[in-house]
Amino acid sequence: MQISLVMKTARSATFLLDDGGIYHTKKEYKILLNNKEIKTTDTVVTSVFDLKPDTDYKIKVTHAEEVVAAAEFTTDYEYVTLDVKKFGAKGDGRSDDTGFIQAAIMACPPKSRVLIPKGVYKITSIFLKSGLNLEIAKGAELKAETDRDRFAKFPGLIESYDEMEEYNLGTWEGNPLPMFAGIITGIDVRDINLYGEGSINGCANHENWWKNEKVMVGAFRPRMLFLNHCENVNVQGLYFHDSPAWVIHPYFSNQLRFCDLLVENPKQSPNTDGLDPESCKNVEILGVHFSLGDDCIAVKSGKIYMGRKYKTPAENTHICHCLMENGHGAVTVGSEIGAGVKNMLVEKCCFSHTDRGLRIKTRRGRGKDSVLDGITFRDIEMDHVMTPFTANAFYFCDPDGRTEYVQSRACYPVDERTPEMRKFCFENIKAENCHVAAAYFDGLPESKIESIIMKNVEISFAKEAEMGVPIMSNGVEPCSKKGIYVHNVEKLVLDHVQVTGADGAPVEAVDVDEMIQK
Repeated sequence: MQISLVMKTARSATFLLDDGGIYHTKKEYKILLNNKEIKTTDTVVTSVFDLKPDTDYKIKVTHAEEVVAAAEFTTDYEYVTLDVKKFGAKGDGRSDDTGFIQAAIMACPPKSRVLIPKGVYKITSIFLKSGLNLEIAKGAELKAETDRDRFAKFPGLIESYDEMEEYNLGTWEGNPLPMFAGIITGIDVRDINLYGEGSINGCANHENWWKNEKVMVGAFRPRMLFLNHCENVNVQGLYFHDSPAWVIHPYFSNQLRFCDLLVENPKQSPNTDGLDPESCKNVEILGVHFSLGDDCIAVKSGKIYMGRKYKTPAENTHICHCLMENGHGAVTVGSEIGAGVKNMLVEKCCFSHTDRGLRIKTRRGRGKDSVLDGITFRDIEMDHVMTPFTANAFYFCDPDGRTEYVQSRACYPVDERTPEMRKFCFENIKAENCHVAAAYFDGLPESKIESIIMKNVEISFAKEAEMGVPIMSNGVEPCSKKGIYVHNVEKLVLDHVQVTGADGAPVEAVDVDEMIQK
């Protein structure tokens, strides 16, 4: 085994325990700090808390009383800790503690910590500031208000005084629209550690935020963690659940790390994506467990207006050692993808009981800046994923989503409205108990998918496979146990690709149009 330090604060550290496991380690291990046993773990990405600042530690990992890995590290310096209860917070689950927590944050000096200790803290929105270390300790819960009148509203666009520029605060599904402030919100801040063993409870249900979810009432629903134009933010260890809308939404931000989190919403919760980095650069998602009612991770870059105006793609996204369960898509690209995606690597992850593994959603109208390129999946395990691989250039979202222009399979002229899908690569992937189709790639006839490489891929179907629709576009009918469907792809490379039924018998693997180069 190899052990490596992922991140640290003055009070915590996260390690990667590489014994060849993907999300879970192959064995259960004991963790010792300075020769004292503190926990057992069976996850590759593991965190330790309750550390002392500016202190040297020796970490040992043991199995069957044998040391299998060891490392040394020193925690960060800390000047003071500000306990929110000393600022007046009650933590009784009834009193509004928003102002007291915010006061502690605003009073916190550099290289210091705001501590939210054990208790239940009723809040609306908490705003982060630069240089903040905010710990939500074990047994602490931030419990969100559900009364919309208590939340601040962020306008979508505010015009500058000289009418030359604009200030964008609010956003909803890729458009600059009014939204309620996030339960935890960062606006143009940097160098933040948000961490701990506590939880953030959005308190959403079908009687409040999820009721008539597509209707804007005052403003659009808040995210649980909203980061707008932020830089160098680390989020570690926390439990997010029952979100009003998308759980974690970084927006035009850079240098972000999310590690060792649990993100959970009911299967029947609307638009509660787990983590949606939008027009963000250098994002690392490591050791996160998602269980949701919508896409687990959805990488975005604006619908049409924001993509075309700011031309900021989602770039350099790395997703590793994560577990995705129960969502519509394990990892989704789009559909709000007006500025494109560059260089996305998904590796060493487990997908379980999601509708799709990779889910690419685009359509005519996203525009010429919507270029999807350099998307790689490797070393992935899937179980009971309905359709492991999909790329859909006819996704029927938006009010005009079912129009002739969006849905026609005729070859249209290439113009400023035409998106592109370029290079996709899938390597060393095993998908068992699939149901609908092995893969479904449907490009535009006027702008074909440039290339798809599938290497060392094994796909097998469940014994009693369910019927389902592999992609959401007009004319695609429910199916079961379908092989690899490919339409409007310039180049398809299948290298050691096997598709079988539950009995091990081969399934007709490839259904392609005559233009394919195999």
